[in-house]
Amino acid sequence: MSFVSPRDGHPRVTWSPSLTLVPTHHCFNACGYCSFRQPPPASRLAAGATPADALSDAAASHLLRQRPEAREVLLLSGEEVPGSPGRLAWFERLLRLSRLALAHGRLPHTNAGPLSLREMAALGRLNPSMGLMLEGLGPAYDELHRRAPSKRLEVRLGQLEQAGRLGIPFTTGLLLGVGESRADRRDALELLALLQDRWGHLQEVILQPWRPDGLAPRPLERAEQHDLLNTIAEARAILPAEVHLQLPPNLWPVECLVDALEAGIDDLGGIDTGDVINPAYPQPSLQSLAQRLAAGGWELRPRLCVHEAWVPRLPGPLRRAAAAAARLLASEHTFELREP
Repeated sequence: MSFVSPRDGHPRVTWSPSLTLVPTHHCFNACGYCSFRQPPPASRLAAGATPADALSDAAASHLLRQRPEAREVLLLSGEEVPGSPGRLAWFERLLRLSRLALAHGRLPHTNAGPLSLREMAALGRLNPSMGLMLEGLGPAYDELHRRAPSKRLEVRLGQLEQAGRLGIPFTTGLLLGVGESRADRRDALELLALLQDRWGHLQEVILQPWRPDGLAPRPLERAEQHDLLNTIAEARAILPAEVHLQLPPNLWPVECLVDALEAGIDDLGGIDTGDVINPAYPQPSLQSLAQRLAAGGWELRPRLCVHEAWVPRLPGPLRRAAAAAARLLASEHTFELREP
């Protein structure tokens, strides 16, 4: 795969070649905007039972063989009730898929909702990075999360602090455009800045525009873009410089993407062939994305799920896995200079 690169010295924006594996869509939360979730069975699963939609090791291996260029394996799972009979089997599936990804020379990145200290520590030994969206704080989020107990602010903040105490490179983010105020956004960003000042583990913050469900995408309107550009600039001013700002490129008009980069975005996140959270919003092709960014003076560069500055904090086996993945990434993704 080759990408168009501008001349040396131009600013860079990064992305992660990614494959998303969904251990299960069943989730005990019922957020007011989610199209990913499937409700859990009417009767809770018995201990050791497997939900009908659970991803098998064989199916995961097949998907991994189909996508050899994907260095990141995003394990994006619906949540299981803490202490429920099915919790152990659900968690062991996350461990097994993490080991499978590593065995295939990939780096797993798990986002599976709140975890106990023991669970997070165990996954942290297999995942170079992990993630959990803060989403936001304020009345708009309180209403959307009325039936989502794990989305309570104190639960989410506890998870971010727990990851900091464990030294796990972490991704979090805000879901924007659900009725929150500018002050709500600012409060959330300042809260994340305080966490980073204390623990230093937040490698990136996603600024994700909420988009409605439907069969066809609804692009951001000009007023929405302007509003979000202000928030991007504010985030860059509030958050420490080492924290990357991420924007999913399929949720932003590609012809205006350079505007978001100039406001402070420097990462486009994991890019898969599709978006399991927002399936109506197709990913732009990487070649066209690179050409468009090059025309605006930006260089598109691949990265691992764990950003380079955070690799030294990894346990020895994961540092070696990251080094091997980085070598493969460099050999698989070449950049050639072309005039836009």
